[in-house]
Amino acid sequence: MTQQDRQRIAAGLAGGHSYAEIARRLDRPTSTISREVGRNGGPRGYRPQQAHQATTRRARRGTPAPPPAAGPPGGTVGEEIIEMAVRAGLPRMTARVHLDLLLSEDGRRTAAELARRLKVSPASVSVSVNYLVEHGYVRRERDPRRRRDIYVVDDDAWYHSMVISSRQTLESARAAMAAAEASGLDGPVGQRMARAGAFLERVSLDVIESADRWRGLLA
Repeated sequence: MTQQDRQRIAAGLAGGHSYAEIARRLDRPTSTISREVGRNGGPRGYRPQQAHQATTRRARRGTPAPPPAAGPPGGTVGEEIIEMAVRAGLPRMTARVHLDLLLSEDGRRTAAELARRLKVSPASVSVSVNYLVEHGYVRRERDPRRRRDIYVVDDDAWYHSMVISSRQTLESARAAMAAAEASGLDGPVGQRMARAGAFLERVSLDVIESADRWRGLLA
């Protein structure tokens, strides 16, 4: 991967694009992008110059290849679920962590348990669970006796993740409407932005309303 590729990855992350979208623009597998970002600071700490230098140093040292990662939770079916999540834009490591939580008996795991079960570093787990918490897929609880965090996925998480996603889209809709007014509603740009904003707003509100209506099914 070239330094220019890494700069384009950083620009994509800054623009809020998914790994899948960045991979499409670079004509590379999504797994390549998620691995590149994961080993170089994660989505929030990725710096193209440092990533390129680190890769060069590893190549000069002849760093041996890491051991094969543990198989996905749930075997073949688990792999299919992970692949679907990756195609939808979820980082692969994050999808693996989420699936392992979903398949746990009580939907609860500590970061140490996740790292041990998936045979990955605690840093990788930390990046993944932070993403899952931020997007409403799991919640974080504190164990006061052992002073550690416990990550929990329950039925209500589906409601929260859908509502959070819809509210983010709603913010985009309102930004589009503001841009339309700034551009002038009489011009083609303003009209196009206004139509996009109206569409996104209506769909987002419908999804939130539907989630509220059917939330009882999760009880």
